[in-house]
Amino acid sequence: MKKLFVLLLCALLCASSVAFVAFAEVKTVGIIQFAPHPSLDNCTTGFLLGLAEGGFVEGETLKVDFQNAMGDWGTSDMQAKMMVSNRYDMLVGVATPSAMSAYAATKEEGIPVVFVAVSDAVACGVVESNEAPGTNATGVSDVLNLEAQVQMIRAFLPDAETIGVIYTTSEPNSITHLAQLNAIAPEYGFTVVAQGVASDAEVASAAATLVAKGVDCINNFTDNNVVNNLALVLYAADEAGIPVFGSEVEQVVNGCLAAQGIDYVALGRVAGLMAAEILSGNAVPQTMPVGLIDECTPAYNSAVAARLGIVLPEAYAHAEDVAP
Repeated sequence: MKKLFVLLLCALLCASSVAFVAFAEVKTVGIIQFAPHPSLDNCTTGFLLGLAEGGFVEGETLKVDFQNAMGDWGTSDMQAKMMVSNRYDMLVGVATPSAMSAYAATKEEGIPVVFVAVSDAVACGVVESNEAPGTNATGVSDVLNLEAQVQMIRAFLPDAETIGVIYTTSEPNSITHLAQLNAIAPEYGFTVVAQGVASDAEVASAAATLVAKGVDCINNFTDNNVVNNLALVLYAADEAGIPVFGSEVEQVVNGCLAAQGIDYVALGRVAGLMAAEILSGNAVPQTMPVGLIDECTPAYNSAVAARLGIVLPEAYAHAEDVAP
């Protein structure tokens, strides 16, 4: 009887040890997505796909706490601080504001941060350089090919003179994009008319202001306040018969005329694979270069083009028609 008790005790201890090891192998990752719009949704989807490819499958070797800041920077900061207090193994910031929140909350603790869709990680202060981050953060940047975008606008609107832009004055990525657009536009005969906003509450009035100024078109960046309120921009522009050009395909599906778009699922997947390397102990953010994704493909919405009386330029005959 005593021998049987010892055997049972050993079996229980072994089972407990196995269970502990299995538990210890499960990594907890906190994902903060700044706003609930399709391009960021695609980033998160791709990120989880990349993690799974790297061996971290949700419900098996991975526990995910997904939070959406609903476009509010204060909420994003709070979510990041809570994840740090819970000692998560990694924080993920989807879009620039949430990447900045995650980095600010973790830099003293050293918890790894992987960001997705941060256009200028150096300008927003989460890395020292793209080649050698030097901090506890790395990830993937969505580098807009603004020259290709301006070329597209010129082809669709051969007589246009002005490009209207709405940008958030506190988003470093938007400041960077605006400076780049201001440098490129004159080469193609355009003047940029920019309207800054401090919050999403000002997007509708900014769109109305651009319409009142008589811009020939409006071009979106990956500005989170603007994209999260795209319907308001489209409403103002449609009323005036002004085309809106997007920064990725989902915006074209939702009513923009055309875009040179980045595949945000693919972008998220790359970030997920990077995160898997870090969670596996095979890499550290400090020395893992930021991925710069700038490959783009043209897309247009034939229904919008027909409504505006715009003919698809021959140079973009190969563009994907994403009209619903």
